[in-house]
Amino acid sequence: MPVLSFQLAPWRRLGLLLLSTALGLGGCANAPRASDTVAPMAEQAASVTPSSLVSNPPSEPSPPRLETLPRAAIAAPPAPVPIDLTVPPEDLWQRIRNGFAMPDLHDPLVADRQSWYLNRPEMLRRIFERGRRYLYHIVGELEKRGMPTELALLPMVESAFNPQAVSRARAMGIWQFIPSTGKNYALDQNWWVDERRDIIASTEAALNYLQAVYEMHGDWHLALASYNWGEGAVARAIAKNQAKGLPTDYASLTMPAETRYYVPKLQALKNIIAQPELFGIHLPPIPNQPYFETVMKPERVDVAIAARLAGISVEEFLALNPAYHRPVIDGNKGGEELLLPVSKVGTFLANLARWEAEERPLSNWLTYAMKKGDTLARVAKRFAISEATLRQINGITPRVKVGPGFTLLVPRPGSQASAELIARALPPPAPEKPSATPSKRAVKPAVKAPPKAKLKAPAKPNKAALRPPAKPAAKKKR
Repeated sequence: MPVLSFQLAPWRRLGLLLLSTALGLGGCANAPRASDTVAPMAEQAASVTPSSLVSNPPSEPSPPRLETLPRAAIAAPPAPVPIDLTVPPEDLWQRIRNGFAMPDLHDPLVADRQSWYLNRPEMLRRIFERGRRYLYHIVGELEKRGMPTELALLPMVESAFNPQAVSRARAMGIWQFIPSTGKNYALDQNWWVDERRDIIASTEAALNYLQAVYEMHGDWHLALASYNWGEGAVARAIAKNQAKGLPTDYASLTMPAETRYYVPKLQALKNIIAQPELFGIHLPPIPNQPYFETVMKPERVDVAIAARLAGISVEEFLALNPAYHRPVIDGNKGGEELLLPVSKVGTFLANLARWEAEERPLSNWLTYAMKKGDTLARVAKRFAISEATLRQINGITPRVKVGPGFTLLVPRPGSQASAELIARALPPPAPEKPSATPSKRAVKPAVKAPPKAKLKAPAKPNKAALRPPAKPAAKKKR
């Protein structure tokens, strides 16, 4: 028997179609189209039960159930609202979504990582909160270069936006550079500072590196694999597949487990941020405006005093200026700028002018050259601090040999350099060498750092020795 709708006049067929849709016999009017840019799986969201972060705020009513909607609303869904890209969005998250340009990765591991993140709502909340400080700057740098804004989410994968993060392979900062690659990309690493932690310098280096590996492979997924594993390793994996007549895309390559999960992690975060409502997430908006501003710093100033002049905590100051690993910021470190919250720049400059007019010292620290017969314990007692604190502020580990002529930072007599401020003003030290059982990230051994015992006194870094090569070395890994 022929189908009834084929025997009806066209206008009757249209009426029957509308009626079946209104009665729920047709497809869902809000079902995502196959052409949508981001297509997270609804069933993944339904299988997860996150707590406070991924629940609707109490003030927001629950969305109405489908069967309670008027039939007219079901049969005639509203037309999509066009996005006017000429008007900057008020929410930085929307600006990031507008710049999504990488092809989506369709892989079962994406669903696995989505569930992993969504089942850790408190961790997601901390990542998003830390990222508020840095995202505006990173997004702006990506847009200047015409790069996909998904890359602004990469520090969430690398470091959870923790600028003090240190891996067992001695990778540091929000972009996780190992020492050798940091030097290749002109990131200073000396007694006073490590620019692998510097927000502006490390972001520029990371984007330079990502551009270089993208130009090498012509594929963002392979570029990301190179960033994690090393471009030489990815090139060899591609060559192996080519020799076997196999595909050479990211999903087809044989790679370490960490690299296999690397792009799925980024895709999972992209999916969550692209459509947070699909997962029941309340994503707090971020103002689409700068969080920090640069100011010229005094020649020598304590971390604690700089924070006090700006009217912010030491923790907030170091979140924006994490490259300094001594309690005093010395003029010889190479850079001449501090990052401060936009709202605190005027406060800092006014307080600095008043402080200097009163001829008050900006530093509570002096340098002391050890003499014959000196020991760390005797020096510590002389300057009224513990030996452990003296070792900490000078980066002295058990492997470092000290003796006559070794230069130490010590408190100025009568200073207010409390042990609490000292501890808060210092980042965690990096491991001296990779662990005997290397982490998955340590696919290639890092270049061994020079012994700290040779650091007799702080000195200006040799800029010429840190210039980046014309092209990143094929065997260098972050």
